[in-house]
Amino acid sequence: MVLVNPRLTDYFGIPTPQAQLDFAIPFFNEDIPLYVDPFLLWASPSQQDQALHTAVINAFNQLGQLFLRGEQKKAVGTLIAASECDEVGLGASATRKGKRLGKTKAHEILSLFKTIPQYGSAGFRHFEEIQFFIDGISKDRISDITCSFTKSFLVDYTIEQCHRHGIPLRDHTLPHVYDYRKNEFKPEGGVQLPFHPDTRAPLILVPKRWLRFGPWISYDDYFQEHCPQDDISHEADKLERVDVLNFNRANYNVVDAYIREKERTFEDCKNDPLFTQIPVISARRKLTAIKKLPSGKNENADREYEKPIGDLFPSLLYPQLDFAAVQSRTDSGSLVRDLIFYNSQSDPFLKGIFDDYASRQLVFELKNVREVSRDHVNQLNAYMTDSLGKFGVLVTRNPLTGARKQRTIDLWSGQRRSIITLTDADVEQMVELFESKQRLPIDVIKKKYIEFRRDCPS
Repeated sequence: MVLVNPRLTDYFGIPTPQAQLDFAIPFFNEDIPLYVDPFLLWASPSQQDQALHTAVINAFNQLGQLFLRGEQKKAVGTLIAASECDEVGLGASATRKGKRLGKTKAHEILSLFKTIPQYGSAGFRHFEEIQFFIDGISKDRISDITCSFTKSFLVDYTIEQCHRHGIPLRDHTLPHVYDYRKNEFKPEGGVQLPFHPDTRAPLILVPKRWLRFGPWISYDDYFQEHCPQDDISHEADKLERVDVLNFNRANYNVVDAYIREKERTFEDCKNDPLFTQIPVISARRKLTAIKKLPSGKNENADREYEKPIGDLFPSLLYPQLDFAAVQSRTDSGSLVRDLIFYNSQSDPFLKGIFDDYASRQLVFELKNVREVSRDHVNQLNAYMTDSLGKFGVLVTRNPLTGARKQRTIDLWSGQRRSIITLTDADVEQMVELFESKQRLPIDVIKKKYIEFRRDCPS
């Protein structure tokens, strides 16, 4: 089975949409572009999350104590081990593989326990503070350190979620699991976890409630809103990051004031959803832009048509369909743009599409033409292979002519392939349903399918 941008649940036939799951569905071939924010654990009403935050901070501060006692090699090695957590698949990597801290950078981080007296005596309240003193500390690094120190919990969480949803598990040996009794990472064998179907690498699931696009305590926020730039340089527009970091090391009280402000406003810190629908006013504007566009390719009208459709449909069809990808392909010298959706089978219509046409994913082909040609129908028909299923949607400007409509009927009669068409009028109706919230926009697709089948021979 060849899937576009495959995910764990889709590969193993778990027909549950992302909106109904407690965890972020991992992709097989790339990271999820979100990050664990340890501040969400600190701010959580859950005692379990709060306890996990305390455990993370204690583990990090323990490294500082090791460093101060002269066990620098052990402290540096432990921090390096904590600095990457490939199993969770969070961040911006296109390969699900990250890079650990180097010895020099790890030593520089742990030196903060010596150079800043407050950390040496009381430790960190939020280890994200290291980004205010050390260059090159990214949100990805903060996320991975948090995941590494909470890996034991995440393993148990993953096993529980997989049992609940029927996701297959296999035995793995994890090279770095933190032991809080010994304050060190050690390998752990016989761990039951889901896996990448090709590499067999273990996968660890992460609760959605922990995820943000960036940490609540962040250097960029500090620099823009709290940093006394005029005190550091009379030419603030030329202020370099290294100047700010040096200032912070000599003026811990400024950073501490910022941290206390972030703690005071903790109720404003919310997790970020994996997908956010566009607002109604934007949907209406995109529809207006579509209707004003001429058909054809003149003045890039085809691309101008594809963009608002590509913005609209993932929102209009959410949460019944999770968006997978925008894909370009060439067919007989013609560039074709598709929208691909995961078929979550979350309602009877989508379950029927899966049962009747083996469509694990749904393809929507975009055609900004005045009249759909026979070649256009054949292009989509050729694309509907066994891997993608035999149900497709043509999104175009006007209804099919009688000849093109008969061609789709013939395809159903001869090959049991279903091609339905959505026109400008149908898109407008979908936007109206999206705006009114009285019915679901996907109901328009259901209606078009019923009409199509009504025209097919029984």
